[in-house]
Amino acid sequence: MSCRSPQSYPFTTTILDKGYQLLFLDQRGTGLSTPVTPSTLGLRGPNDVQAKYLRLYRADNIARDCEAIRLALTADYPANKRKWSIMGQSFGGFISLSYLSFYPEGLVESFIYGGLQPLVSEPDDVYRRLYRKVLQRNEAYYAKYPEDVARVKTIVRYLRRFGDGTIRLPSEGKLTARRFLQMGINLGFHGGVDAVHEVVLKATCDVADFGHLTRGTLSAIEKAAPFDDYLIYSILHEPIYCNGKAPRWAAERIMEEYPQFKVDPEGDDMVYFTGEMVYSWMFEDYSELRKVADVAERVARHEDWAPLWDEEQLAKNEVPVYAAAYVEDMYVDHELSRETAKKIKGCRMFETNIMYHNALGEKSKEVVEQLFAFRDDVID
Repeated sequence: MSCRSPQSYPFTTTILDKGYQLLFLDQRGTGLSTPVTPSTLGLRGPNDVQAKYLRLYRADNIARDCEAIRLALTADYPANKRKWSIMGQSFGGFISLSYLSFYPEGLVESFIYGGLQPLVSEPDDVYRRLYRKVLQRNEAYYAKYPEDVARVKTIVRYLRRFGDGTIRLPSEGKLTARRFLQMGINLGFHGGVDAVHEVVLKATCDVADFGHLTRGTLSAIEKAAPFDDYLIYSILHEPIYCNGKAPRWAAERIMEEYPQFKVDPEGDDMVYFTGEMVYSWMFEDYSELRKVADVAERVARHEDWAPLWDEEQLAKNEVPVYAAAYVEDMYVDHELSRETAKKIKGCRMFETNIMYHNALGEKSKEVVEQLFAFRDDVID
């Protein structure tokens, strides 16, 4: 995803006060870096060409872009001023591992927030673990809002009663029960449980008062899981874990191991929201994604993925790495993060169970100061 303006980030002033300059990079295909959308992708040519083009948008090439930018910006700098520090949140941390693996000579230090990438060759085990965390976050949601157990069932029954998918969202996408439950992508954020509850409450009131969902509620549902706006995320979410193996809709396959996610609004059990996982059916339900369904399928079947990191280089790493990892992270498995940290020489990790994945934005001062405390600490 693209960067917002620097003043929109709560950590900007903190970093500037520590004597740094800041450069916010829109990674390739986002923001001002030639954004990839169905319309711009179509300019590339037929579907096979589009799929090949999209395969160039993973962390290895983004790190290559960053290094090229560093070399261009520092061409006239003194030799001792040409390296820079990098700071990555979530997928930014994944990019940082690629950078540490392939271009460590360009780095002074690396700060990683919620983004110690699992060093795996395929996404299956990642999703197997993350589904368990999504179930836990559902339990936390319903524990805080027990009335929503019945409310969510009411909404799902309503969507099915009127023909699942016949209700259209403002974008002309289909409002199916499975799409409604994708709002669970927010449950792993600070404030996410409350955000989901607000939409559920509004939808329940609409159904009770009017017998249909109003425009404002439909917009809120759409905004809660805006995959139409993030084509790269939707198509490449699984390949960011791939090394020589095809993802083949891993989240969809692994979901079969968790019958709790089978939607049965007539039963006694709770109806569970899903997480950040991407599914093949999204390229039917989402109006923008529908335009690139064949391209997405081609990427999902692709096997010849290049390595995204170098474990040998990480094992002999000389760049200081300071990482924050969250026990309750719903998007990056904590145990796999710990395993990754052990494989990076010199990595110092801050672990906590009282922060969530977006702590850099919501608990900025605490988490940023913790990593800088690691940097400034002197060990006897």
